[in-house]
Amino acid sequence: MPLVVPGVTSSLGDQSEWVNKLMGKKISETSDATSFAKKDLPESHRVLKPGDMKTMDHKPERLNIHVDDDGTVRDVNYG
Repeated sequence: MPLVVPGVTSSLGDQSEWVNKLMGKKISETSDATSFAKKDLPESHRVLKPGDMKTMDHKPERLNIHVDDDGTVRDVNYG
């Protein structure tokens, strides 16, 4: 059963939408078949590469985009 927090608008539906848009693509300046434009990401987001340092604060509205060493999106979640 998913955790429900009052006042948090990010839902699993939103996450799966971002997974569909980003998975297997690279984040770049423009969008095409193999990339997604950074300007089209939500205001609150961060791109995390393997080994990157990150804060441990939880922000339910922040989109975390996990990329591999070559910059290809491998996971997307909120927090």
